[in-house]
Amino acid sequence: MHVICAQDDFPKAAAGALSRALQSALLRKPRVSLALSGGSTPLRALKRLARADLDWTRVDIYQVDERVAPAGDSSRNLVGLRTALLDHVAASLHPMLVEVADLEVAAAQYAADLPEALDVVHLGIGDDGHTASLVPGDPVLDVIDRQVALTRPYRGHRRMTLTFPALERAEAIIWIVAGANKAPMVERLLAADPTIPAGRVPQARALLITDRTPSP
Repeated sequence: MHVICAQDDFPKAAAGALSRALQSALLRKPRVSLALSGGSTPLRALKRLARADLDWTRVDIYQVDERVAPAGDSSRNLVGLRTALLDHVAASLHPMLVEVADLEVAAAQYAADLPEALDVVHLGIGDDGHTASLVPGDPVLDVIDRQVALTRPYRGHRRMTLTFPALERAEAIIWIVAGANKAPMVERLLAADPTIPAGRVPQARALLITDRTPSP
């Protein structure tokens, strides 16, 4: 995994990494896919990304994960993503449908809508080592036959999430991680520690943007 320690202008570095990855994909194919995680850390970067000189009409945006909550609920990842990026670019949005009665069917439909391999996936990491909504101790960690699955309740909500098989197929993964409370998990991520979910994500095509300086 390549690491960029962007302590001076973290949002600029993160937006630049996402923009370069998308531009590289756009040079190779007519349409490209970008999967975005939620959380507060990437929002300033996504606001900058919205101003990037990209042909957004050729970009399909997917969600990495989403809380099962009503449309417009402040806990929904989609709310922040819309405010920061989605309302400002001409990309095609593919939202996770978590308001429906049959969530298992919705997850299967979302998996069917995914490309064979996502071009660019943005991931974060939680203070417990989770990434996407692949959370410690949840059976979703063991899913190997589906690209999208549902979690048990976690911190107040069930989640719909991309699974390890979907992340393993990604052409590029960009980790955006900031904050002193994440530093221990960053070290474990870089060590590919399989005891945390984030450590199980392949690193060969991954880039980490962080405001910390990892230990040598």
